[in-house]
Amino acid sequence: MNSVEMPCADCGAVNRIPQGRMGDEPRCGRCKRGLLPGAPIESDERRFRAEVEDSPVPVLVDFWAPWCGPCRAVAPVLTAIARERQGRLKIVKVNVDENPQLAARFQAHSIPMMTLFRGGRVVETVVGAQPKKALDGWLDQRIR
Repeated sequence: MNSVEMPCADCGAVNRIPQGRMGDEPRCGRCKRGLLPGAPIESDERRFRAEVEDSPVPVLVDFWAPWCGPCRAVAPVLTAIARERQGRLKIVKVNVDENPQLAARFQAHSIPMMTLFRGGRVVETVVGAQPKKALDGWLDQRIR
């Protein structure tokens, strides 16, 4: 049976999950927290590859900053989407002020900027705060 390795965002332990069990809300073997949480998780330059580029499920990365009003406005929308799509989509937040190399690498010149990754590659990017209905439609067209 094929399996994927997923690092835990909380404790860093690498977990091997059978692909057929990805939708069963897998938990970390060490700390018992959910590996595909129903809420956005924070990432940084050190953990970005493991959490985003090596993720077995699509990842929506929110490039944001705490001083950005539109970023704060879209945060509840992303929390709702993470909860609704748990196990099928991971939402990762990257603070551009604390992670300037990631912001530069992905050309996050305007925020909020949400970039969808699948298989470690950028699928598409949308800039600006989006209402939930628009963001859901955008994701539905790109994630099958």
